Amino acid sequence: MIDLASWSTRTPSNLVRLVFVALLSVGLMMLDHQGERLAKIRSVLSIALYPFQAVATVPTRTGAWLIEFFRSDRAMREDYEKLRADRPLLLAKLQKYQALEAENIHFRRLLNAAERVSERALVAELLEVGPEPFTRKLVITKGGQHGVYLGQPVIDALGIMGQVTEVDPYTSRVTLITDPSHAIPVQVNRSGLRAMVFGTGQDAVAVRYLTALADIQEGDLLVSSGLGGGFPAGYPVARVRRINNDPNEAFLAIDAEPVAQIGHNKEVLLIWPDSAAKPQAKK
Repeated sequence: MIDLASWSTRTPSNLVRLVFVALLSVGLMMLDHQGERLAKIRSVLSIALYPFQAVATVPTRTGAWLIEFFRSDRAMREDYEKLRADRPLLLAKLQKYQALEAENIHFRRLLNAAERVSERALVAELLEVGPEPFTRKLVITKGGQHGVYLGQPVIDALGIMGQVTEVDPYTSRVTLITDPSHAIPVQVNRSGLRAMVFGTGQDAVAVRYLTALADIQEGDLLVSSGLGGGFPAGYPVARVRRINNDPNEAFLAIDAEPVAQIGHNKEVLLIWPDSAAKPQAKK
C-alpha cells in the first residue's frame, strides 16, 4: 500500500499488471496490423535503441573477429609451409618440362633435316663417347639389325656430324668430322670451290691444300659436295673461321668451325641418301 499525503491507495498485484500489459500488447498489435499506425513510432524507437543494440553486440562481434583472425593466420601459415615444402618439387618438375621442351624442339629439327636430305632416316641415341683424348668417336644405339651400314652419314639438325665406321648388330661406332682420321669433300657455298675438310682432334676442322689464289673467305659456309657418294650434296659441314696466308708456306692454313652441334644433345640422325641402294633392316 502506498500512503500519499492524507489518502492511501493499494498497488495492483503482479497478476493484474501482467494482464494489463498483455491486453495492451494485443491491442497495439491489432491496431498496427489494421492500419499500420504505429510504424512511425516503431521507426523512431528503433533509431533511439540502435546505439544500445550496437553496444550490446560489440562483445560478440569482437570475439568472432578474434577467432577468425587467429584461424586465418593459422591457415595462412599452413598454406605457406605447404607451398615452401612443394617449391623444390615444383622447380624440379619445371626443369624436367624445360628439358622435355628442348628435346622436342631438337627432335623436330632432326625430322626437318631428314626431310631435306633423305627419303629415310632413323633417330639413334648416344650410348658412349670415346674417352681417347685425340679422337672423336661416338657409340650409338642402332646397328646392323636396324639397317645401319659402314660409311653411313650421321647428321644433326644443323649439319653433318660424321659417319659410321663400325657396325655391330645393335650398336655402331661413329667417327666425327673432327676426328684426325676423318676427311670429307666439300665446296664453298658462295663460290663453288671444291676442297677437303680434315678433322683436327679438337673442336674444329681444317681446310687443306688450297693456295692463295683460291676463292675462299672468312665466314664462308662449306657444304658437302656429294663427291664419292658418302654424304648427301649441299648439306652444311663447317664455316670458315680463320685464314692464315703465310708467304713461306705453299698452302693456306684455314680453320673452320663445324656447323653441327657435335658436343651437344643425346640423339643423332642416321640417313639413307639413296635408300633403294642400301641394305634394309633385317627381319
